[in-house]
Amino acid sequence: MTDPVIAAAEGRAIPVLAVTTAAWPALLSERPASLGRLAEIAGFKARSGQLMPVHDIDGEIDMVLFGLGDGGEVSVFRALAAKLSAGDYQLQTPEGLDPTAVALAFALGGYRFDRYRAGREAGPRLVVPGADLAAVHSLAHACALARDMVNTPAGDMGPLQIETIAREIAEQHGATIAVVTGDELLAEGYPSVHAVGRAAGPGRDPRIIEIAWTGPGAGPDAPLVALVGKGVTFDTGGLNIKPGAGMRNMKKDMGGAAHALALARMVMDAGLPVRLAVLVPAVENAISGDAMRPGDVLNTRKGLTVEVGNTDAEGRLILSDALTRAQELSPALTIDLATLTGAARIALGPQVIPFYTDDEALAADLAAASRATEDPLWRMPLWPGYEEALDGDLADLKNDPDGWAQAGSVTAALFLKRFAPTSGSWVHLDIFAWNPKGRPGWPTGAEAQAIRALFKLIKDRFG
Repeated sequence: MTDPVIAAAEGRAIPVLAVTTAAWPALLSERPASLGRLAEIAGFKARSGQLMPVHDIDGEIDMVLFGLGDGGEVSVFRALAAKLSAGDYQLQTPEGLDPTAVALAFALGGYRFDRYRAGREAGPRLVVPGADLAAVHSLAHACALARDMVNTPAGDMGPLQIETIAREIAEQHGATIAVVTGDELLAEGYPSVHAVGRAAGPGRDPRIIEIAWTGPGAGPDAPLVALVGKGVTFDTGGLNIKPGAGMRNMKKDMGGAAHALALARMVMDAGLPVRLAVLVPAVENAISGDAMRPGDVLNTRKGLTVEVGNTDAEGRLILSDALTRAQELSPALTIDLATLTGAARIALGPQVIPFYTDDEALAADLAAASRATEDPLWRMPLWPGYEEALDGDLADLKNDPDGWAQAGSVTAALFLKRFAPTSGSWVHLDIFAWNPKGRPGWPTGAEAQAIRALFKLIKDRFG
């Protein structure tokens, strides 16, 4: 991606004056009366996200006014990136705002996915005095990686392409990587990953990807953080086939894998003193004569058997093997990310991400990190009263809970809890990874969710 935040402009940088509604009257009193008249005509009152260019006598932009509303949210600067025309600008950062957070918000708002367009339009670039550009670029590039992966059509983002990206990240940071593919999954103890992905065509074989990395100064006893990401590169629903409308955006069903890899890149770039394990089961839930069937009983790496009631509840199946593998590594913290249920959207909509954990301290720390980074998360309950809805008729458990429980995101999390590591803390995030409605700074399409908060959590705990 082109960096929207720069250290210095190549020529003249147009000043951007960000102002709150409370400070707006005082600012007007210090400026020529003509500015007030222009603002009145434009309806500019420094409301959140309002933008007004001010032109000089020759018609050139002399400066830009940008409204902050009550000034409470740094994320408003995402809208600034979407509303400015191409060119170089310099922000006069308002007092009390962290320039690095402001710069990161601007960089996130400047994201564009133009891989399949004939020409690339130049966007605005912003100088933010005092910002830590290395940190901004690291986080912004990682978020852009996740968004690029999710935005890319499944024809160009299959299991092999996820593996290729994982290898590039590992090579760049001196990590090791191991991949188990195709029928080798059965021999190596990943039967559920194999069952979900075996119906895919040639070149799209199921696989599990494992990255191992040790941070600078981190010895063999350093805390291990395990990141697990659901990598269903396209989800037809299997034999319980989705309707056309439900299948349209299923290229994004590998969003958990994209987010896990992006979060891993943040941790590695920062050189945090931890050991890191990244586990990505990458499959395509396709339809063929070899596809798993409703009623099949699958084995799992943990030894529990699972009755398949619905082949469209496949994400939890591949995660079961990956979480079991994480347990074998004795992590201090396990984070799994998955575009797992539509029920999560019914509960919280597309912008707020539910998370599940039994660890009260972890829940409090993650909620605090969410607020600090303006990365919206909300804790949901691992309600034990719904566990019996997962009891199998023929097997130990089933992947489609009884309908009486209703809470689909909760029961999916309870399913994963059966396989989650017990050596340390575990948290599950049911992400959406998508903006269904565009707004300035949040264009329609892929969105990076939760990973900025998770990175802060890891950094605060182990950094």
